[in-house]
Amino acid sequence: MPASYAYLGPEGTFTEVALRTLPEAAVRELIPYVSVQSALDAVRVGEAEAAFVPIENSVEGGITTTLDELVAGTPLMIYREVLLSITFALLVRPGTKLSDIKTVTAHPAAQPQVRNWLATHLPDAHWESAASNADGARLVQEGRYDAAFAGEFAAARYGLEALETNIHDAENAQTRFVLVGRPARPAAPTGADKTSVVLWQRDDHPGTLRDLLGEFASRGINLMLLQSRPTGAGIGNYCFCIDAEGHISDRRMAEALMGLKRICLQVRFLGSYPRAEVRPGEVRPPFPGTSDAEFADAADWVARCQDGRF
Repeated sequence: MPASYAYLGPEGTFTEVALRTLPEAAVRELIPYVSVQSALDAVRVGEAEAAFVPIENSVEGGITTTLDELVAGTPLMIYREVLLSITFALLVRPGTKLSDIKTVTAHPAAQPQVRNWLATHLPDAHWESAASNADGARLVQEGRYDAAFAGEFAAARYGLEALETNIHDAENAQTRFVLVGRPARPAAPTGADKTSVVLWQRDDHPGTLRDLLGEFASRGINLMLLQSRPTGAGIGNYCFCIDAEGHISDRRMAEALMGLKRICLQVRFLGSYPRAEVRPGEVRPPFPGTSDAEFADAADWVARCQDGRF
């Protein structure tokens, strides 16, 4: 495969900034793509070794475009995640004043993060979405819009000025990005890992979601993300995107996935990978009865019973 990473472009996106925090990015060609779909498709067809895309933000939750791309199509797998603190600047062409701004643009995920600021300072400005925040900056440079919400670092790249900085409606807002590649053996567990899966229910009946979540709860596995996405098969047909604490090589996680495979119509494994927000020593201990050692001891007891050695 080419030694290159695709990412949501153009140059100057938060995605590029987050990607460059990965040590391996320094020895890869970084290629911007116009959309999440095109970046992931580059991996599917072998144009890139991996793709780096946003998947979740702390204001609006899951990025549906990315989740839907991982749910459908040729399977891909998550290998790494990065958290990036997000604050916006209002980028304009030199000489533009706040009173001159009639139109603004940015990626759709940015709007909920600046909505209150926009209502207070530019209540009459018309909003239109762009493919990315950096693409919004490019459109301002071309004269298509008066202002764009983007990272302050994008101003120089597109010949713009930051009229306002440190714009955010929520303090400590973060976006989570993932490095996605073709399926392969997951990296070894670190002790601070996350497993991502997509679940399809067999049928719609009372307690379906409870049954799915029970496979995690009964083994003391904490969930970090739960989001339903329509399957496209009609109103009321959903699959569930789940992030859970732990690694597929953990006994309790492996048993939970086996249980889900038995009761679900389909399970798509999206990967087990290191968690970005914690170090191994910071992971809380498992609940009583849910450690790997206790699972192994219970399995050994069953085996002894089967052999008449109890």
